[in-house]
Amino acid sequence: MSISSSLRRLFGSSDDDGTLRPTIGAARAVELVRDGAALLDVRERSEWNVGHAPQAVHVPLGEIEKAPRRLKQDTPVVVMCASGMRSRTAAKRLRKLGFEATSLSGGIGAWQSAGGAVRR
Repeated sequence: MSISSSLRRLFGSSDDDGTLRPTIGAARAVELVRDGAALLDVRERSEWNVGHAPQAVHVPLGEIEKAPRRLKQDTPVVVMCASGMRSRTAAKRLRKLGFEATSLSGGIGAWQSAGGAVRR
């Protein structure tokens, strides 16, 4: 099984059509990032400064148009925020730009509860 197909299996697909689910749970997100997916944090700078995943790329939602310059087109992207609302918007925008992007449901708190590292 290729890395790409493994990541697709982990993301989950809808009706086996190869498309990614718009949101995923935190445990799956932690696995995906450990397996090579990019992690994009779209919270504001003040939220980022309070604590963030050490491997995350920080691009606030209001600057999401800058994200493609900081991400690899052929790498899946897990998008995180505080609760999962802003990350859904960002993931949708990234999918329209051709990225395999999904939103982390539950935000950074869920990430940490699932074993994802947070640097303060």
